[in-house]
Amino acid sequence: MMESTRTHYFLGLDIGSTTVKIVVLDERGKILFHRYQRHYSDIKIAVKDILSQAKDGLGAIAVKMAITGSGGLSLADRLGLPFIQEVMACTKAVEFFIPQTDVVIELGGEDAKITYLGKDVEQRMNGACAGGTGAFIDQMALLLKTDGLGLDRMAKNHRVIYPIASRCGVFAKTDIQPLLNQGAAKEDIAASIFQAVVNQTISGLACGKPIRGRVAFLGGPLAFLPQLRRRFIETLRLNEEEAILPENAQYYAAWGAAYTEREQKDNAPRCLNEIIVALDNLSREETGSGGTLRPLFRDGEELAAFLDRHRQAEAKRNDIATYKGQAFLGIDAGSTTSKAVLIDTDGAILYSFYGGNEGEPIDLCVRILQDLWERLTPDITIAKTVVTGYGEELVKAAVNADIGEVETMAHYKAANHFLPGVEFILDIGGQDMKAIRIRDGVIENIILNEACSSGCGSFIDTFARSLSLEIGAFAEAAISSRQPMDLGNRCTVFMNSKVKQAQKEGAAVADISAGLSYSVIKNALYKVIKIRRPEEFGKKILAQGGTFYNQAILRAFELETGREVVRPDIAGLMGAYGAALIGKERWEEGQVSTVISRQQLADFHYEKSFHNCQKCNNHCLLTKIAYPNGRSYISGNRCELGAGLKKERIPCPTFTIINTAAVLR
Repeated sequence: MMESTRTHYFLGLDIGSTTVKIVVLDERGKILFHRYQRHYSDIKIAVKDILSQAKDGLGAIAVKMAITGSGGLSLADRLGLPFIQEVMACTKAVEFFIPQTDVVIELGGEDAKITYLGKDVEQRMNGACAGGTGAFIDQMALLLKTDGLGLDRMAKNHRVIYPIASRCGVFAKTDIQPLLNQGAAKEDIAASIFQAVVNQTISGLACGKPIRGRVAFLGGPLAFLPQLRRRFIETLRLNEEEAILPENAQYYAAWGAAYTEREQKDNAPRCLNEIIVALDNLSREETGSGGTLRPLFRDGEELAAFLDRHRQAEAKRNDIATYKGQAFLGIDAGSTTSKAVLIDTDGAILYSFYGGNEGEPIDLCVRILQDLWERLTPDITIAKTVVTGYGEELVKAAVNADIGEVETMAHYKAANHFLPGVEFILDIGGQDMKAIRIRDGVIENIILNEACSSGCGSFIDTFARSLSLEIGAFAEAAISSRQPMDLGNRCTVFMNSKVKQAQKEGAAVADISAGLSYSVIKNALYKVIKIRRPEEFGKKILAQGGTFYNQAILRAFELETGREVVRPDIAGLMGAYGAALIGKERWEEGQVSTVISRQQLADFHYEKSFHNCQKCNNHCLLTKIAYPNGRSYISGNRCELGAGLKKERIPCPTFTIINTAAVLR
C-alpha cells in the first residue's frame, strides 16, 4: 500500500445523463485505462462496475480522482471527492489536445452544449428539453426498428432531406409516421432525423450567434455517428481544416477532470478499492430517484364519490336509425386523432367517432364519412359540415366541408354547452394543450404548448408502451397507487430516465402511472399555463380532451388545483361537438352541406408529391396533395409564394412588404 500511495494515478469520472466515462492517467499524462458505458439510470451500479473494471485492469492502485458530468455532483459530495463543472473539465481537455478550437459542439445522452472559446468562455446548454440529443436519436431509431448505429448506416445513402420537428420527440414521431406510411426511403428519414438534431442544436443553442472558425465535435453521438457529424459540417459549411474530429471525442470531459486533478497539489490520493467500498455502502436513499406524492384516492369512498360526480355531465343522444330531419356534422382533425360528431337540431348526438389517424388524417376522415354514409337514412340531410383542429385546412379541402373553424372557438362552444358561464378550460389532447380563460362570455386569453408535448396524451401513451401495457390498463393501475412516484414535469426524454430509475428501485407500475398523471398536470399548470394563484382558474372549470378520459389525470388535476372540475363524458369529442354546434348555429333554412357525397367517396383518391419550391431563396420542401376535380392543398411553405397565393416574386421571403402609401390613403 505504501508503494501505491507513493506512485499514484489520476482518474477522471464523467457521469452523464445516460452514460458513464472513465479515464485513468499516469504521472506523465499517458492514458492507462478508459471505458464508456450506459448506466440505464442506475448510476451507482454503473459507476461501481466501471471502477471495478479499472481495478481489475490496473490493480489496487492509488488515485487522485475527480468527478464531472450532469449526474456527478451529488455522488462526488457523498464520496468526499472533488467535483469539476463539466464545461471547465471539457475546456481543459480541449485546450490541451486541440488548442486551435474556436467552438465546441458537444452532444450527450440528454445534454447538448455549444461552447465558444476565446478570451471569455461562453457555454450554451439545453435546459428543460432533450430534443436533439442522443436519447432523441434513440427514440427516433426505434421508429425505424434499429438503433443509433443502424440509423447512421441508413443515412449514409440518403438522397432527400425531409423537414422533421426537432424540438420534441413526440412531434418528431408525428412527422416521421406519415413519411413511413407514404413509403419514403428509410435512408432519407434517417438523414432527416440527423438534420433535425442539427437544426435543434444550432437554432436552440446558438440562437443566432455565429458558429465560426474551427469547430470541434465532442460527445458520444458525434463520436459514434459519422453521418450526424456530416450533417453538422454541411449545414455549417465547414472545410476540412475547420471541422475538428478528434479521436476519443466521447472522453473529453473525463479527460479534463483527470488533467485538472493532475494539476492539484493539495488533494491526497486514495486507494481505488477504498472508493469502490465507499460507493457500495451508499444507501438506496442516497442514490434514489425522489420522493412520493399523495395517493390519488385514499380509499374506496373517495373514489366512488369522484366517479359519481363525473357521471353528471353527459351528452344527450338520439337514435340515428329513427331520426328525421337536418343534421350537423363536426370533424376535429387533431394532431394524433380525428374525431367526428353528428348532431340533430336539438344538439343530441346521432353519431360519433374517435380514433388515431397514424399520421394520415385524410384517410381516416374518408373512412369516417364512409361509415357515416352507411348509417344515414334517406330521412336525414347533412345540412352543414364544419372542420376544426390541427388539420383543419387539409381535411376541409379533402372532404369539401362548408366551414373551417378555429379550434379554440369550437372547444369553447362545446364547453359552454356543458357548463354555461365557464371561466376556465383546460384541453389536453395527443400532442396539443390549450388553456382558455373566459370572462363574461368572451375569450380573454389562450395559452398553447409550443415546442413541448411532455404533458399530453402521447406522453402517457409512450410510457405505457415502454412498459408493454395498453393505455387503458396503465391508467387504471394509477387508481390503486398508494405511493405515487414524484417524477417531476420535464421533457419525455428526461422523464424516461426517472421512470427507469424508479423501476430499478422496485417501484410498482401503479406508482409510476400515478406519478406520471401528476407530471402531466404539473407540466400543464407550471410549464405551459404558468399558473401562480388558484384564483386565476375562476370557479367554473372544465376539463376536456382525450387525455382526460384518464381518471387518474383528471383526479390529479383536481388535487393539484384544489378545485372540483366538470369533465363531460365526451371529453375527447369536444372539438368535433363544438364544430357541429357551430354548424347548427350558422345554418340557414334550405341549406345543404357540400360535404363529399356517398358516390364521390366511392371514387375518392388523392396524390401526394414533394418538390422544392424555387420561387424564393428558402427553397422550401413543399407537400402537394391533389384531389379530384382539380382541388389541391399545399403545405411546407414559409411564404405566400409557395402556397400559390401570390404570383409575383418578392425580394425577401422573410418579410411582408406593405405599400405604406396605399395604407395611408
